[in-house]
Amino acid sequence: MPKILIVDDEPGMRVLLEQTLEDLEQKGVKLFTADNGKKALEFIKREKPELVILDVMMPGMSGYEICNTIKNEFGMKDVSFLMLTARGQEVDKQKGKDVGVNIYMTKPFVPDEIVEKVVEVLGI
Repeated sequence: MPKILIVDDEPGMRVLLEQTLEDLEQKGVKLFTADNGKKALEFIKREKPELVILDVMMPGMSGYEICNTIKNEFGMKDVSFLMLTARGQEVDKQKGKDVGVNIYMTKPFVPDEIVEKVVEVLGI
């Protein structure tokens, strides 16, 4: 059963992403959320989700730091990351690539594109 973790400090964004992806639950996908990097790291270590959708700018720990910790410090290369952020400059995208982000998308986003990328990553 594939697991997706949605990490964003904005409650409205977490709800919007859950609503966007809720149809995938019929295909066996389980959705989880975290509102900060510390909770995200604990969840990822414990549950090993196939995909993490996360924001860059969050208090305490950025999305870049989360991805870098999971992929490069913990060596969990099989966890995919979809960075969803308002930061769309090339330098930001490159930073994401450098820490191991698999897909980099900017806000505002088209819900169907998110679903398409998630389905692609999970192979469903």
